[in-house]
Amino acid sequence: MGINSEKEIEANLQIGPTSLGMVRLFISAGDLEIPMDFEPEEAEEIAEEIRAAIAQARNASSK
Repeated sequence: MGINSEKEIEANLQIGPTSLGMVRLFISAGDLEIPMDFEPEEAEEIAEEIRAAIAQARNASSK
């Protein structure tokens, strides 16, 4: 399975701060729950990667 593989799985994503000063990405799909905690600096890097992917997706869809 790769980034371009489509699947019929529905998942929910929640993003927020924890009481310990971390940024949590919480993914749930059916009975599966995945909490992923990141230092604020790591979360900023992830946000930058998301912004770059958005720009690439916009460029690809406008062609």
